[in-house]
Amino acid sequence: MAPLITHLYTADPSAHVFEGRIYIYPSHDRETDIQFNDNGDQYDMADYHVFSTPSLDPPAPVTDHGVVLRTEDIPWVSKQLWAPDAARGPRDGRYYLYFPARDKAGIFRIGVAVGDRPEGPFTPDPEPIKGSYSIDPASFVDPDTDETYLYFGGLWGGQLQCYQSGNTADVFDASWQGPKEPSGPGKRAMGARVARLTHDMRQFAEEPREVVILAPETGEPIAADDHDRRFFEAAWMHKRGSTYYFSYSTGDTHYLCYATADTPYGPFTYGGRILEPVLGWTTHHSIVEFQGRWWLFHHDCELSKGVDHLRSVKVKEIFYDDAGKILPVKQD
Repeated sequence: MAPLITHLYTADPSAHVFEGRIYIYPSHDRETDIQFNDNGDQYDMADYHVFSTPSLDPPAPVTDHGVVLRTEDIPWVSKQLWAPDAARGPRDGRYYLYFPARDKAGIFRIGVAVGDRPEGPFTPDPEPIKGSYSIDPASFVDPDTDETYLYFGGLWGGQLQCYQSGNTADVFDASWQGPKEPSGPGKRAMGARVARLTHDMRQFAEEPREVVILAPETGEPIAADDHDRRFFEAAWMHKRGSTYYFSYSTGDTHYLCYATADTPYGPFTYGGRILEPVLGWTTHHSIVEFQGRWWLFHHDCELSKGVDHLRSVKVKEIFYDDAGKILPVKQD
């Protein structure tokens, strides 16, 4: 399938249904002279666009609503507006854009900006969410309770491995910066983080806790060296029926995988792969129900002919079997 957006490079698409349309909140890739490295410095994004479309099948034109937030708009940010997400407040009906960026000390935090329309513009809070750290915020409003959760975290350049001694933002260990993570016999993989949000959608209502993924064959946490199944980045949550689906990227092995649980906190049991490797170092995705069908948004580097930091958003329909397992997506 051809990219949804071709007039600029977009990645890390977070898709939601607002007001009967699909809204896409991606990061905005741009040209840079920074060489590829495992710390992710080549992903030098500086602003966010919002996109929307009324139909996926048949495909309808995608509207670019323009720049809705820039680095210079946010007092605490130094650089790298990476993968964002958005949510509609179930109590006030306003729209909340969650985004990671490096603060003035070079440490990733998560910020929030607020708007009255799903396409923005968004006004950022002057400080990041208290106690936030790492990257890839993914919001989830539980349709059965109206409670909202923020999932987040990413290894290597995303700095999650710098928080091995606890789940709070004040335990940053700079010695673990760079392409590092726990490894070796007996070590378990690090998990993403999740925290319930306050009713105003702007702060954590609790200390973040780890998202644990269990191996189905043992019931034990996924091993750190199991790079085909361990969490790396790109957390996403969706709910189908009474089942919570936590999906994520394995990073250096280039898979999109998922795990399931009966609560938004888990523990989650590994379920399988959703998408095999695409052209590009990794992928980042979202899953959304629209007009009675389920859709996977992701990105690859086909449009840029393999330039890793110039990616493009794509979408594919996904299907479930009778047991609720996600069937692997067929490649184009």
